[in-house]
Amino acid sequence: MNKPTAEVIQVPNMLKLKVGGRGGIDMAAIAKAEAALKSLSGNFAQWLNDEIVKLEAARQGVRADGLNAQTVETLYLRAHDLKGLGATYEFPLITRLAASLCKLIDDPATRLSAPMFLVDAHIDAIKACVRDDIKTDEHPVGRALALELEGRVAEYLAG
Repeated sequence: MNKPTAEVIQVPNMLKLKVGGRGGIDMAAIAKAEAALKSLSGNFAQWLNDEIVKLEAARQGVRADGLNAQTVETLYLRAHDLKGLGATYEFPLITRLAASLCKLIDDPATRLSAPMFLVDAHIDAIKACVRDDIKTDEHPVGRALALELEGRVAEYLAG
C-alpha cells in the first residue's frame, strides 16, 4: 500500500522580524518607556480632570438638547475615552465604571431609550471616585458602586 506523501513548507515568520527580530524583547526600551510614563504621571490628575469635564459637558448637552443621536454619541465617546484612560491615569475603577456606562449606551439601536437616571449615576460615581480618590474596586465604596451599577445595567439590558 502506497501512503500519500506530504511536503512541509516552512513559511518565514515575518511578524517576528518586524517587531524585534531574533533578539527578543528589548528590556532597555521597556524601561525607558516606563520611565517616560512615570515622568508624566504628575500630569495625570489634571488630564483626568479634563476628561471628567468633557464627560460632564456631554451630560449637560443631553440635558439641554435631549437624548438624541448626536448627544448620546458624544456621551458615548467621552465614556469610551475614560474607559481607555482610567487605568492609565491610575484609576482602574474609572475604567470599570466607564465600561459599564459604555455597555449601557453601546448599541445605537437602543441607546436613545437608555434611562437617564442610570447614565447620571455612572457619571456621578466617576466624579465621586476622583473627588474621594477611590482608585480601585478594592475600596469598599468603589466595589459597591461598580457592582451596583453593573447589576443595574445588566438588569436593564436583559429587558
